[in-house]
Amino acid sequence: MKHKKIFKNYPYIIAEISANHNGKLKNIFKLIDTAKKNGADAVKIQTYTPHMMTLKKNSKQFKIRSGEWKGYNLWNLYEKGQTKIEWHKKIFNYAKKKNILIFSTPFSTEAVDILQNLKCPAYKIASFEMNDLNLVKYIAKTKKPMVISTGLANLKEIETTVKIAKKFGCKDLTLLYCVSNYPSDTSDFNLNIINILKNKFKCRVGLSDHSLGSKVAEYSLICGAEVFEKHIALANQKKGLDLSFSIKGKKLKDYCDTLRKLSALINNKKFSRTKNEMENKIFRRSIYTTKKINKGEKFSEINIKTFRPAIGLSASEFLTILGKKSPVTIEKDEPLPKNLKSLL
Repeated sequence: MKHKKIFKNYPYIIAEISANHNGKLKNIFKLIDTAKKNGADAVKIQTYTPHMMTLKKNSKQFKIRSGEWKGYNLWNLYEKGQTKIEWHKKIFNYAKKKNILIFSTPFSTEAVDILQNLKCPAYKIASFEMNDLNLVKYIAKTKKPMVISTGLANLKEIETTVKIAKKFGCKDLTLLYCVSNYPSDTSDFNLNIINILKNKFKCRVGLSDHSLGSKVAEYSLICGAEVFEKHIALANQKKGLDLSFSIKGKKLKDYCDTLRKLSALINNKKFSRTKNEMENKIFRRSIYTTKKINKGEKFSEINIKTFRPAIGLSASEFLTILGKKSPVTIEKDEPLPKNLKSLL
């Protein structure tokens, strides 16, 4: 697939599988089916092993103290959540068979090499890796589209990362506004950041959505977000490391449909009216006689008035014809002919 076709249509919706496969390849296939069936434009996985993420240590610094994964040792968390490297080729082939674009978040340069061999068409950099400038540089040198999640980062950090990405070859950049807590409350968001990012970095901006439901995404779209990433799960899934902030089964379709309908409401750049609306034009006003008007008699506020429906000369011509002589005789309570103006 050519790079220029990625993220072409907006809103562009990416279904993130992450760790919701629960360690089973067949669940990944089911999640790809879920994404395709329910309207996602792309599906994304994560490429790492525990060795790429952390050190195998049990000291308190390596233990998560709060949040969604409280109590986990980092090594154990990543061991449980990983999408095994030996599965990747099968996953990419399955997505291709289902005709849905697939790409990944590599968490190390070794992961990038693995994905390059699979002809991964784009790369995402996770919020927690955004300051890993060596990784940013390594991915940028592939010349492929990059999606960078900006959770936790201040503007200076984002600016530094963007400069590195562009310096080393990235020509197609998407920044995702992201709140990096799980799930994110509505109060955690400042959607004006979407406009700040668009204005400062002159690139495509989207939302990495860890909130519940679709409301934050809807508001983000109104604020200018074009790409949306949402974690997904199977319809009846009961457990999963990311389940609490994932959208299940057919609810993904509701999410996609809602964003696309909203986009259609706000993104038509032309001033237009629909055919359905214009059918009601009949209920506008036209000009009627209030008494019989003989040929040669002048139109005045005494003998004409506007009423509904619009079956005669438009009410917009009322001021134009005042004082003009009628070219024909018109009976009382009749509409003035639509072509009357051309006869004057």
